[in-house]
Amino acid sequence: MQTSPPADTIEARILADPRYAALVRDRQRFSWLLTAITVIVYSAFISLIAFDKPLMAQPIGGGTISLAVVLGAAMLVGTIAICAVYVVRANGEFDSRLAEILDKAK
Repeated sequence: MQTSPPADTIEARILADPRYAALVRDRQRFSWLLTAITVIVYSAFISLIAFDKPLMAQPIGGGTISLAVVLGAAMLVGTIAICAVYVVRANGEFDSRLAEILDKAK
């Protein structure tokens, strides 16, 4: 059973602040968006491997590297980019909004 903090604590003041609820909602929505993008990209890659092996086995530029290797490397770079996008937004917008909420609650 979860109990709520006493009304005079800093935790209670933060939880009662509508800006905090908006921050949590925005952060979750952004996280789910990035998660959906990642799942769709990975699922598409695995589906291509499963259902179109000849396409994925084609060499790129007449060399020995296949399309699957290039797409796999692109996915890794994309995953790092998605992580960087989250970190930039979290360290910028989300942290500044939280700092304002904390300052008001103190």
